[in-house]
Order: sequence, then structure tokens, then C-alpha cells
Amino acid sequence: MTATYVILAVVAVLVLWLVGTFNGLIKSRNRANEAASDIDVQLKRRYDLIPNLMETVKGYMTHEQDTLVKLTEARTAAMNVHDDKNATLAEKEQAENALSGTLKSLFALSENYPDLKASQNFLQLQSELSDTENKIQASRRFYNGNVRDFNTKIQVFPTNLIAGMLNFKAYEFFQAADGEKQNVQVKF
Repeated sequence: MTATYVILAVVAVLVLWLVGTFNGLIKSRNRANEAASDIDVQLKRRYDLIPNLMETVKGYMTHEQDTLVKLTEARTAAMNVHDDKNATLAEKEQAENALSGTLKSLFALSENYPDLKASQNFLQLQSELSDTENKIQASRRFYNGNVRDFNTKIQVFPTNLIAGMLNFKAYEFFQAADGEKQNVQVKF
């Protein structure tokens, strides 16, 4: 009779551990998904601000149509990749990095237009875009932290046994592209 209680206790502890491990994995995966969603929210905000910025800039930068065309193309490409459910994280990163680079070029070019730099609309939009870029970076750091925690959980023993049986897959980290690690160069 005592052996039966010991076996039941061991089985009960094992079941509780399995339930706790499974629930912990689900919580970590949901945090990573939430963090990815936070990035999407900030990207959407940036997509919405860009047309307003372009309309403000158009009147001042008559000689820089090429930059505005590139910005429009980069925004469209980023939105298309963002909306593509089959796009990989690397493809999304590449499109977003291209858009960020184009925005940096636009702001660097604005230095040649004193009237534009003094425009209240331009300054407000530049401030909002700068704030949004900071929020995107913070969201990416938050996402990477949650991905790190989730990936660690599914890779350490003994949780990796449960994660493997239940087919939990590791998430990819957001990483800066090579072009993002260098200063933007503007040539006139």
C-alpha cells in the first residue's frame, strides 16, 4: 500500500511538472508574439506618417524628386512585405531597413532647405517619425528579449524534452542589417 502511494505521488509530481512546463512555454511564446505585434503597431504608425511628411516636403524639395520617389517605393515595398504572411523575418527586416535608410537620407537632404527646416509641419512630422523610430527600436529590443527567454526555455534540459515533443520552434531575432551599422552618407 505504501508503494502505491509513493508511485501515485511521483506520478502526481510528474504531471504537475509537465503542466507547469507546458504553461510556461505557452506564456513565453505568447509574450514573444505580443512583442512582435508591438513592432507591427509602430511600423503601421510609421507607414501612416510618411505620406504626411512627403506632402510637407514636396513643396520645398523641388530638385529632390528622386529621394521622394525612393521613399515612396521603400514605403510600398515595406508595407507589401509586412502584409505578406509568407514573408520571412529576414525579408521584413530588409524592407524595413531600406525604408529607414531612405528616411535618414531625406532628413539629411533637408539640411539644404532652410525654409523646410523651419516649417512647423516638417519639424512636427520629423519629431513624430523620430519618436516612432525610437519606439520601433524599443519594440525590437523587447521582442529580442522575449525571444531570448523563449528560445532558452525550449533549449534547456529538461524543458527541451517537452518542447521537442510538443513541436515548439525557436523564434528568429531581429538583427541590424550591415547597412544599418554604418552612417548614412549624403553626397551633393
